[in-house]
Amino acid sequence: MAKKASAPKRAKSSDKNNDKSAAPRILIVEARYYQHIADALLVGAKRVLDEAGASHVTLTVPGALEVPAAIAIALEAGRKSYDGVVALGCVIQGETYHFDLVSNESARGLMEIAINERIPLGNGILTVDNEAQALARASAGDRNKGAEAARAALAMVALKRNLGA
Repeated sequence: MAKKASAPKRAKSSDKNNDKSAAPRILIVEARYYQHIADALLVGAKRVLDEAGASHVTLTVPGALEVPAAIAIALEAGRKSYDGVVALGCVIQGETYHFDLVSNESARGLMEIAINERIPLGNGILTVDNEAQALARASAGDRNKGAEAARAALAMVALKRNLGA
């Protein structure tokens, strides 16, 4: 009886995504519709990522509705380039249904990307009633929602690495 040939063993990937000790590579996608708020969110996110020793690249889009598409495009272009993503932006309630549409669809798009691509993602897109609320959430310090989104992305990168995924 002939011995059945076994499938060749796959070599372990040397891809940095599998190295638990490698500095995380994070993609930041920021919506600039409210520039002063975007600036503050970005400062908070970069501060947290720099303190963690993570490298980061920032892409800029016009508004929150464009953030999920930009992330999808960037992930497709650089499939293994990023360990996680931070989404930043602000949607302020107005007089029309547009607020609900942008808030809901940007959040849905981000969740869809995170699940389908299995990429750690921190959502720092503010959805607020007025500019004062946005400024309070984009202010300096530990409560800055850009900083919180970066911390969430880093925590999910660590979880993914610890699970060997």
